Amino acid sequence: MNISQLPKEARTARPAAHPPAPSGKVGVLLVNLGTPEGTDYWSIRRYLHEFLSDRRVIETPRALWAPILQAILLRRPHAKGRDYEAIWNKELNEGPLKTITRSQSEKLGLKLRDLDRDVIVDWAMRYGAPP
Repeated sequence: MNISQLPKEARTARPAAHPPAPSGKVGVLLVNLGTPEGTDYWSIRRYLHEFLSDRRVIETPRALWAPILQAILLRRPHAKGRDYEAIWNKELNEGPLKTITRSQSEKLGLKLRDLDRDVIVDWAMRYGAPP
């Protein structure tokens, strides 16, 4: 899609009180769920804790959910680490979701740049801390 073909309102829509801002570039951000930093116990535990503590993910009342999380789920990082190790991208030392998301971002970026030079594509993950 060529951004310049969009109606002016679609290219410049902002609140009336918003200060003028230069435009011209479009950003596309691919956001994925996330992945642990590694397959070791602490990487898996940190990831599970962050992900499963988010109230937007688990809507069960905190008083009921916290004991389940602490007593059962966060005692499983060794088992989950083995599961991740079976699918881990050893060449790049990263989870497959990170590999796939980065690849999608790079390929989409190339395609969109062929259509319009002013498009920037990047990626991010909500949980975990993948670089």
